[in-house]
Amino acid sequence: MGAHDQLTVREAGESDVAAVLELWAMARSVHARSADTPEALERLLADRPGSLLIAEFKGRVIGALIATWDGWRGNLYRLAVREEHRRRGVALRLVQEGERRLAARGARRISVLAGRDDEMAAGLWTAAGYDRDEKIGRFVKDVPPTDLLRLRPAR
Repeated sequence: MGAHDQLTVREAGESDVAAVLELWAMARSVHARSADTPEALERLLADRPGSLLIAEFKGRVIGALIATWDGWRGNLYRLAVREEHRRRGVALRLVQEGERRLAARGARRISVLAGRDDEMAAGLWTAAGYDRDEKIGRFVKDVPPTDLLRLRPAR
């Protein structure tokens, strides 16, 4: 890895929330979303322990990836790497660690959410062995915050 010999990939903790939000805000290929809040990331860390991975170089968060398992399929999304660290294998290291963790949980198929027109992302996912699936569409719905509380299962 050369210049990135000191790169580590690890699970994010609560102390990493601000750095991940800053990374996502700075990453050109990841568009800010209304769910990008400290509370949302803290909920992810609590509800899906180990699903937020970060790449750290010399003590600084330079990359992040969410790798979740829903009991049926692995999902990778929100991959971002600081621009000055791109094209050095950081994203691939995050993806490989995400795949390793998902496979260990039983995933035999992994889906990726990436921007349809993001050619840089398409190049990375293709290089990592993923095929574009033209058969499946994605439908989304934003849920107002008040509805989230009503829909959230009781603990």
